Amino acid sequence: MDKAVDDDVRTVVCRTHPQTGRMSGDASYNGRMVRVLILLVAASSVIAVAALGQTPQPFPRPGTQPSQPPSAPVAPAVPTQATVPAPTDSGTPTEATLGVAIYPTAQFLASYDAGRAQRYYIFGTTAPYAELVAYYRTVLKDRGDQVFQQPPTHVFEVGRFRDETMAFPPSVTIKDWTSGGSPGFPNPRPDAQPARFPTIIMIVPAPPAARN
Repeated sequence: MDKAVDDDVRTVVCRTHPQTGRMSGDASYNGRMVRVLILLVAASSVIAVAALGQTPQPFPRPGTQPSQPPSAPVAPAVPTQATVPAPTDSGTPTEATLGVAIYPTAQFLASYDAGRAQRYYIFGTTAPYAELVAYYRTVLKDRGDQVFQQPPTHVFEVGRFRDETMAFPPSVTIKDWTSGGSPGFPNPRPDAQPARFPTIIMIVPAPPAARN
């Protein structure tokens, strides 16, 4: 995690929860929000790489030692698997399958495995960030939390988080991809319209067994 993201995480961890008045250093709330932030960073990186057709180099795993340079040149190893997770083509999700409202003009882009039978679903939309935040505040009857100021990123928790059965809190995350003069998130579908999306929605529903 780079320094800018680390600083944003520290900011979120240290602020006061806007609804309860508690400091977000509270173990339960803090743990949920850090999971959301980690997923958001990972999802943004993965889908951006997929959209641009690039393959990143794998990061070293914690606890491993760097290999010693070989005494003689060797042929580069051929990757045996993709370094980014592949989306699953299981059809466009619906509000019934996700358990949460989908913005009416949002386009489904991809879904990825989040672990523990959860997935995160990425949608692109041409609606501005502020309009999407207002929409979800209305339909969810919750103000949510702005977790990043730059780029503006708003998170709504939409279900109870159970650490023993879930990888991430059920949530809806809105991210402004035009912040800082960015032209927007590139459409991963070749020749599709629009070419870029000003705003991205990420939905993480609860695992099927937890939807009661």
